[in-house]
Amino acid sequence: MILQGKRVALPSAPVVHRQFEAHARATPDAVAVSCAGRQVTYGELDARANRFAHFLAARGTGRGAKVGVCLDYSADLLVAILGTLKAGAAYVPFDPAYPPARLRLLLDQVPDLALIVVSPATVGLIGQAPVEVAGFEELSDRLAALPDTAPAVEVAGDDLCYAVFTSGSTGTPKLTAVRHEGWFNLMNWLRLEYGLHRGSHNLVVSAFGFDLSQRALMTPLFCGATQYLMASRNFDPMLAYRTLNEHDIRTVHCASSTLYLLVDWETARGGDALTRLDYVLFGGEPLKTERLADWARREGNTCTLLHQYGVAECTDVATSYDLAGYRPGAHEVAPVGRPAHNTDIHLLDEELRGVAAGEQGEICISGTGVGAGYLGGSGPENAKFTTIEVDGVPRRVYRTGDRGYVDADGELVVLGRIDAQVKVRGMRIDPSDVERALGRLAGVREAAVAVVHTRSGEAELSAFVVPAGGDLAEDDLRARLLESLPRNMVPARFTNVPRIPLSPHGKVDRAALVDAQARGL
Repeated sequence: MILQGKRVALPSAPVVHRQFEAHARATPDAVAVSCAGRQVTYGELDARANRFAHFLAARGTGRGAKVGVCLDYSADLLVAILGTLKAGAAYVPFDPAYPPARLRLLLDQVPDLALIVVSPATVGLIGQAPVEVAGFEELSDRLAALPDTAPAVEVAGDDLCYAVFTSGSTGTPKLTAVRHEGWFNLMNWLRLEYGLHRGSHNLVVSAFGFDLSQRALMTPLFCGATQYLMASRNFDPMLAYRTLNEHDIRTVHCASSTLYLLVDWETARGGDALTRLDYVLFGGEPLKTERLADWARREGNTCTLLHQYGVAECTDVATSYDLAGYRPGAHEVAPVGRPAHNTDIHLLDEELRGVAAGEQGEICISGTGVGAGYLGGSGPENAKFTTIEVDGVPRRVYRTGDRGYVDADGELVVLGRIDAQVKVRGMRIDPSDVERALGRLAGVREAAVAVVHTRSGEAELSAFVVPAGGDLAEDDLRARLLESLPRNMVPARFTNVPRIPLSPHGKVDRAALVDAQARGL
């Protein structure tokens, strides 16, 4: 089974920063970045990025090089990213929200890192880095003396633009690289498909290290709009909502769990900042539609919710679905839609043969967005990038490890991870299926299910429930679940929790829940 995305021609050199430069020439006085009350125009941002690109070029950091960036959200962050791209190099995000030990571990995972850019607020996180550390403030005088015109560097669509860390199914950080052509294709599709334009101002609400944050940072600059940044390392729903309320922001890219928090904030206060948005583009986790249903039905809500699917290895987004078409009675699981431009979705069996329409298979992605692979990797993870034949023509695909099917309307439905399935009392179970069943129970506001192991080594499910009102009784939850699930799928334990913790990337942190339970918190 193959879902084919629309074929759209790209420029001969589909290079992301060239789009930004075109806007800088056309509207140099337009605001490019707004952060903590300070604004930087397109002309100013372009000039500063050019100077940084000349600095990199002078030290021999150009095409094929990798530049680490460990900065808080600020105009300087975008200067470092754009300057790195202009020099022909690729940037690697080092999220300052991470603990120092984690950052030092990640530094050791980057082959041939040229240097890392820091600020006074982040230099202490890096410690004794194995590469040159460049402080923006210390470089200010040197940068001011460099040309503010673009360096004469030819960058091609096949060149790397960024590389992000992803743990995938192994828990070990891997560095996956994205090419300019794939990144350009993604943002060009968003612009053409959803009409993003110079007024599509954006607010970044996700952590810098998240793959989603890379397109969130660059898409408004690709379209000539304003990028709003919050001076906060960790997601702050109060600050985010206040920023949405005070500015003419039209789009937000985020993980599903982050959207739930924003919706809860708006619902509790009776505001309308979210409902006035043009788009929220979200995904990255199984969707809990019950968390959004009442808010989405509010009178006057004009916000379009785009439920998207993708992986970091394939430039973040592969498909998209307008939730306005979601019908709870017809869909057990909300679809993630149809492919982006120049992207195909393949549903394959274990032998990499296509499955029939409606049958489940592994979701594999081919097309322009498939990345360059894992940098410095030589293990079995690299086998996820492979080649299959389609109508006698070889196609490079990425095996996502997700299972899904195509419904009768031609929309992709993701059912969960193949490797997330665990055997509990002899039956293979995906915990996300149990989460969905819990979320449909009256009195359950939110739920997460984790796999834990008993002292004897047996796997069992443990459910963490956020009640809509008072605490929910374990026996009652178990009895109600047994009405819709086989006994093997009913968790062994139920724990009431005040909230579901999130990781720095805005996703459910199941490890934190299990740890808190083990410590009796």
